[in-house]
Amino acid sequence: MALARRIGLGLASRGKVSDAVGWAERARAAGLESVWFHDSYFERDAVTYASAVASQVDEIGIGLGALNPFTRHPVLIAMTISALDEMAPSRIRLGLGSALPLRLGQMGIPYSPDDAATRTTATIETLHRLWAGERLPPGKPGLPPLQPMFPPVHRVPIYIAGYRSPMMVVAGQKGDGYLARPAESIPGLRKLLRVMHRTAREAGRNPDAIDVAGYLLTFIDETRRDALNRAKRDPFVIYMMSILSDVTLKRAGFEPENRDRIAAKWRAEDYTGAGALIADELLDAYILCGTRREVAERAHAYHEAGMDLPLLQPVVQEDAQVQALLEAALLYGTAEVGSAARVALTEQRKTFAQRTRDQIGALWEIARPFSFTASTVPVAAGGALAAVEGAFDPILFLATLVGGVALHVGTNVTNEIYDVRKGVDTIVSPRASHAIVKGRITDRAAYRFAIAAFLVAVLVGLYLVSVRGWPIVALGIVGLIGGYTYTAPPFQYKFGPVGIPLVFLLMGPLMVIGSYYAVSGRFDVSAVAASIPVGLLVAAILHGNEWRDISEDARAGAKTFSVQAGRAAAHWLYVALVVGAYLALSAAVVFGLLPTWTLLAMLSLPLLVRQIRSSELGATGQQRAIAMIDLETAQLHAAFGYLLVVGLVIAALVTR
Repeated sequence: MALARRIGLGLASRGKVSDAVGWAERARAAGLESVWFHDSYFERDAVTYASAVASQVDEIGIGLGALNPFTRHPVLIAMTISALDEMAPSRIRLGLGSALPLRLGQMGIPYSPDDAATRTTATIETLHRLWAGERLPPGKPGLPPLQPMFPPVHRVPIYIAGYRSPMMVVAGQKGDGYLARPAESIPGLRKLLRVMHRTAREAGRNPDAIDVAGYLLTFIDETRRDALNRAKRDPFVIYMMSILSDVTLKRAGFEPENRDRIAAKWRAEDYTGAGALIADELLDAYILCGTRREVAERAHAYHEAGMDLPLLQPVVQEDAQVQALLEAALLYGTAEVGSAARVALTEQRKTFAQRTRDQIGALWEIARPFSFTASTVPVAAGGALAAVEGAFDPILFLATLVGGVALHVGTNVTNEIYDVRKGVDTIVSPRASHAIVKGRITDRAAYRFAIAAFLVAVLVGLYLVSVRGWPIVALGIVGLIGGYTYTAPPFQYKFGPVGIPLVFLLMGPLMVIGSYYAVSGRFDVSAVAASIPVGLLVAAILHGNEWRDISEDARAGAKTFSVQAGRAAAHWLYVALVVGAYLALSAAVVFGLLPTWTLLAMLSLPLLVRQIRSSELGATGQQRAIAMIDLETAQLHAAFGYLLVVGLVIAALVTR
């Protein structure tokens, strides 16, 4: 379907190419005019993404912007566009620009604004001649001329990308269009277009014939406050705020001093500190944050400022954000919105039901329920062993289970709080809870939740002490100290090499033996035997997480085993932990410490094979293979542990 206003989708060259193709197809179905791929160093290659869309999605324009004439020779650009033009005739648009000087500097490539304009002008002239099939003189005397060996392309509009006056002069003189960079303010856009229009008129061109497009970075949420809170915690947004030039800031009415403070925090990779320095007004000036309608209205404000083709680009490139963005684009394109004044942040209110749902959702996320197998399996194993000995007490078992899970919740939440404080977890961290970094729950509220969970564990412990006596006190104190100081001062042992052995002891022997004693009132070597394989797999969950996050941990100053020993040693330790659990169980059965029925846990071997295969791929550098290693190892631990418990229950029933 056709929309009343032109609007496009902007995508960064990151993530799965197949996802980009799917989103482009959905954009076409929604009536968007084009999809553009932002070429940014050091992410993936934008041409590859554009090629995939060109070959698989019909009837939508495909933009490349902006390819860099400092890093791509005009001949290479001409060749690239020729191939794309064959896949998508008359649908290709080319953006040309020098990208960010910071990135060129990182690559050691000299740059100045005047050089950028000169290089871009020469590139345009070369492209037009090559696409027309002309022979060009060689770059070195005595060599044959340049002869394009591809057919002339269809007309490919060239958009000039830049944010300084020299590039606006090129756009006015030579460009078919202008491509505004991500994070451009409306006042800045107006000033740049005035330069371009004046230059076009001086060159005898009609300024209105120059198409104006621009990337509009977008964050969509239920309220603008939610969107702003989330955006402030995104490393890419922080990076964009830290590199705003003095000229760009002054165009929008901001002074550069705060930018310098944000930049210092960004360079130190202190995203939490940097985000706290970003004012709502600063973010609102450069990023489209809000509900779908607010984003559509903000896009219309850019349209009224002279942007013919807004390109909505999700900051977080995930399916939910892309879908929300397409819905905002549909609102914009159906002419149902204008540039309405935005509701003040202080006047935005959620309903009681929305606030309650958000709060419960944040608490659920920060508790990390997927990891509860690490506490429920040891308690269940201890209770089942008590049943084998004929000493099972259901009330004491239930109390022990509640106490163990409460202790685990407190540990998880404390872990999340200090991971965020240390900068280990960010909004782009894989598998981390994002409740705090997205602003869904405050640091203080999370801390209160952790204390409440620990208090539940203490109350349960007091009840167990009244029944089983003072040994429970020792077990409880060790559990509380171990859980709280996992990431909290003074020990923070998660960030050191002793984290893995301590987690093995706390979540293996301590919990299994402690649960067995709490339920039965006894100590027995069989509890030790059962605790070893359970503890090894819990340690494997933590170690897999450390192995996957080795880069982030090293950046944050952590000295985990993986950081200190390296990826190869981390791989072999992971294999030793998961395989060791099966060997320990087999040995316990062989020596008569556990019933033969516990070998039912061997039915989980297919999951072990899966994990070993994934770890082997991870060892070769394929990080995606271990992106979910903590969750998958937790699944292995659950399957192994609960099958072990089933075996113990069967053994208990058989012995009666």
